[in-house]
Amino acid sequence: MTIDYDTLFCFVDDFCKGFEPWYRKQLLSDGLIRRNRCCRLSLSEILTILIAYHQSGMACFKYFYLALGRDHQGLFPGLVHYDRFVKLIKKAFPALACLLKSLEGQNTEYLFIDSTPMAVCHNLREKKHKTFKGLAAKGKTSTGWFFGFKLHMIFNTKGEIVRLTITPGNVNDRTPVADMIKGLMGKLIGDKGYLSQKLFQQLFDKGITLITKIRKNMKNCLLEMQDKLMLMRRCFIETIFSSIKCLNTLIHHRHRCVINAFAHLFAGLINYQLRSDKPSLHSLVNLIP
Repeated sequence: MTIDYDTLFCFVDDFCKGFEPWYRKQLLSDGLIRRNRCCRLSLSEILTILIAYHQSGMACFKYFYLALGRDHQGLFPGLVHYDRFVKLIKKAFPALACLLKSLEGQNTEYLFIDSTPMAVCHNLREKKHKTFKGLAAKGKTSTGWFFGFKLHMIFNTKGEIVRLTITPGNVNDRTPVADMIKGLMGKLIGDKGYLSQKLFQQLFDKGITLITKIRKNMKNCLLEMQDKLMLMRRCFIETIFSSIKCLNTLIHHRHRCVINAFAHLFAGLINYQLRSDKPSLHSLVNLIP
């Protein structure tokens, strides 16, 4: 896959010009004067490499980095050794989190909510796993058991990520919803896992109408035709998750550092937000009377 490094770098560099001065002011100091040695790679270059990796489609970051140094040495003259770059990823983590936050999608009339598992190891190695010990947990989805985290996301009809929350794998899907919808208005569409009279009333009081399918033993309820049509398109979320997972953004079992693992996750989600070919229902919404 061809990567436009120039366009990506210009976008990231414009963000870093505003982020770095602001971030330095937020840092706490103990009063001691410390050296602030400059790295051969700027923060903009580090972010560009991390995001470009997810655009490349490669499954191994080390192979991508070595190929970058071999084929694009002129674009990144300050490339450091791979082991050194792995340590620099920690430096880029706050910037990645803020960049992802700045790329959040806009509130639309209809929003879609769902969760997807992010396994950190094979189920058989659950008790031996050390990297995410105390953070990850064993959970179950419709596809089976896994050990890791759950990514709870809210999307708009344009396919953009509006809200994101990460929880251990054993957290119920309904638990983080109340915090995720702060500042949002409209109609929220989810699967049967979000069925709850208490949650519906809680969201309704905050201006959010929760729309889900009902179970066989529940009484039917009337929906507006537009709401029913959008509920039938809820599988649109699975298309988004498949689009994200096809680039190995969520499935990675070789991390040895918690910060680096989430840095790669955020870089992958930033890459998704920057894509122009995201799955979208925006045109369908405009056609519904």
